[in-house]
Amino acid sequence: MAFLDERYLLGSPAAEGLYAQVRDLPIIDPHNHADVKAIAEDRPFANIWEAEAATDHYVWELLRKRGVPESHLTGNAPAEEKWTALCGVFEELAGNPTFEWVHLDLRRRFGITDLITPATAAAIWDATRKQLATPALRPQALLKAMKVERMCSTDDPADSLEHHRALAGGPLAGVVRPTFRPDRAMNIFKPDWNAYITRLEELAGGAFKQLRDLQAFLQARHDFFAANGCVASDHGVATPFGYAVEYADADRIFRQVRGGRAPTAAETTAFMSWMLHAVAEMDAAKNWVFQLHLGCVRDLRNRLANDLGPDTGGDVSDHLIDIVAPLRDFLNRFDNRLKVVFYCLDPHHQATLATLTRAFGAKVNLGSAWWMNDTPVGMRRQLEYVGTVDLLWNHAGMVSDSRKLLSYGSRHEMFRRVLCDVVGTMVERGQLPAPLAERLVAELCYARPKALFGL
Repeated sequence: MAFLDERYLLGSPAAEGLYAQVRDLPIIDPHNHADVKAIAEDRPFANIWEAEAATDHYVWELLRKRGVPESHLTGNAPAEEKWTALCGVFEELAGNPTFEWVHLDLRRRFGITDLITPATAAAIWDATRKQLATPALRPQALLKAMKVERMCSTDDPADSLEHHRALAGGPLAGVVRPTFRPDRAMNIFKPDWNAYITRLEELAGGAFKQLRDLQAFLQARHDFFAANGCVASDHGVATPFGYAVEYADADRIFRQVRGGRAPTAAETTAFMSWMLHAVAEMDAAKNWVFQLHLGCVRDLRNRLANDLGPDTGGDVSDHLIDIVAPLRDFLNRFDNRLKVVFYCLDPHHQATLATLTRAFGAKVNLGSAWWMNDTPVGMRRQLEYVGTVDLLWNHAGMVSDSRKLLSYGSRHEMFRRVLCDVVGTMVERGQLPAPLAERLVAELCYARPKALFGL
């Protein structure tokens, strides 16, 4: 087997046959971090660094590990110098999926099969720059080439959605959907929470004198998102606080923190729990999917957080985070009336979540192996475990979770290949008849996420 050849990640004839059935299916991507403004403007990429690494903290973290200075990652060095620095160490990323993703992008989108090395840096830079200047590699054409049928961005409740609305009137009508992500309204422990709530008051045209006022504003924005094609909310939390909390207690905390007092840890838990329940009620009323990204301890590295801000590579997992106790009240309150999808950062939590999804029936399910698990190893382990504890047929399918458009195709390809290898192994071992295996992989690669999210 050669590097990234047709048998890439496929370990058996059965796996190869299954992949042939799903390789060309359209992509349904219910969660990503798309730059919707760039898509709406159909803004061309200036160069391969911008397309592959300028917004990708996966790449930044690995290049930092190999000694590339910050000036050549997030700093002011010219883009060509940044690309040259990447190529100088890229061979040393071998074994990490980023090494495969970027090479897949070059092969699938540019037809370049050269390895990324110091010797090929200039040639790849020149060849990709010429191609990126053509209409075929502008964002909207790329989405069509990758067969992206539906995709959901990640959007703050205060977002005007003007770029989604612009796309709705063009050839990508219905393709790019917003997702309601109210983290900033919920994160009462954050230093900028009060300033953010003040911004929401300005948008509302009046002060929030009580928590019900904030709730009413979020409900109005929830309705606005729905009118613009939204089908899901999304919540990024370290611990999934979902305890049952009385309104009076949450309102008292809201008023006091708005008055300038910092919340205690117990008050943070109570306020965030009440807010999580409030948004879930909105979702349940509209039959949206409630997505919960859990287990991420964000901005742990002070130098990155202080100098560069959030989402720059300082986030870690923590296997000690409690899952069951904080979710017990929540899952019982919404039992059988809210579609829930869990994404899990730490691999140790997969077993707990698989048993939770099994216990709470058809509307509570696991999403794709997220972030640190978004690898051939992490995907395989999750799929194998889900298939033996819960049901693969209820898996929510793949999401790219990507901040760069160019990788949507490669990330979905990696998932499809791993899925086909897992299911193909079951066929080879006599655990599953081949016709049923074909139905299963087609379901998870396309039909299941499309139906679950109402896309």
